[in-house]
Amino acid sequence: MNPLVAYPSFRNFFLSRIATTASNQMLMVVVAWQMYDITQSAYDLGMVGLAQFLPALALSLLVGQIADRYDRRRILAWCLVGQLGVAALLIAGTLGRWLDREIILLASLALGAAKAFQMPTQQALGPLLVPPEVLPRALAINSAGTQFAIILGPAIGGFLYVAGAAAVYSTCALLCVAAMVFTMLIRVDHAPPPREPVTLQTLFAGISFIWNRKEILGAISLDLFAVLLGGATALLPIFARDILHVGPWGLGLLRSAPAIGALLVSLYLARHPIQRKVGRVMFGAVALYGMATLVFALSTSFGLSLLALALTGAFDMVSVVVRQSLVQLDTPNEMRGRVSAVNSIFIGASNQLGEFESGVTAGWFGAVPSVLIGGFGTLAIVAIWMKLFPSLANREKLTG
Repeated sequence: MNPLVAYPSFRNFFLSRIATTASNQMLMVVVAWQMYDITQSAYDLGMVGLAQFLPALALSLLVGQIADRYDRRRILAWCLVGQLGVAALLIAGTLGRWLDREIILLASLALGAAKAFQMPTQQALGPLLVPPEVLPRALAINSAGTQFAIILGPAIGGFLYVAGAAAVYSTCALLCVAAMVFTMLIRVDHAPPPREPVTLQTLFAGISFIWNRKEILGAISLDLFAVLLGGATALLPIFARDILHVGPWGLGLLRSAPAIGALLVSLYLARHPIQRKVGRVMFGAVALYGMATLVFALSTSFGLSLLALALTGAFDMVSVVVRQSLVQLDTPNEMRGRVSAVNSIFIGASNQLGEFESGVTAGWFGAVPSVLIGGFGTLAIVAIWMKLFPSLANREKLTG
């Protein structure tokens, strides 16, 4: 049964997430372009990403408490109000010609704070909208929509930029308004649990819960180290210019390739959910992700490089759907906000620290050895984690 048809609240959640993701993708493309246009500094481009990550790190414990105590729909709506405010600030700064490095970093911090609340709340809200037996398929559909927005958002933003940055920011604002409307149409039957007094125990409850559930700990830490080591996104400009000799247009295709692979696999999993040997499937997918990374590192063919990157996205999506299903199905509703907040930190750390790791090792050894090290490191992590978390490796079904 298709969750988009059978469960109207999930459909509204799905449409809200697509609009939000497309808005974020468009926003960040233009913010990065304007920052580089103003400062001509690669360091400042990195600062934009860091400014978005720091609020998530600082607010993680608070975010989980709020997501577990209050109406998650309203939290999402307020996050969208914050993003709308960021878009309005950037529109005013662009039209008034007073947008500078500091304003962009301030806007990035504000956007990071809104996303710090948004991501865990979305993860905690989704499982309330469909029955447990439908959740894996719903997560796959949701992932497909997100990947579609990741592919389409930057392309639309680049096209609209012909009319000026303010036109892109205005479109982002309209998408935020649409997302707010869809969010408020969501109906949740589950009431928030009683609000316990805030103590150190409740603040760290998400961390404690994950630590004591070895299968959840294994799943999210596997993703953390695999993406941290195996990701090559930060080095794609070097591969495009110096190895594949394809220029900016090729760089755009290289950046889109993992999302295309992920989209195709998520569409397949939406129709054919993983039913058996889910632990082996997840570990196998991460191992294949590492092998595809090795192929990309050694490739001097643009077509083969595109295929290898598409495969990294495809295999990563298998791991993502299994991991998210395990986390959500094994976590009680009253804990999902706090657990999702910790999970979001793992995801953010793997992406941001992965880019940092790639840059450092590329500076020491070169781009190709850096990606090779990451690919072999991912394979080593798979072997080690299968020994450390045997119950996860041998898990038969998503529902424990």
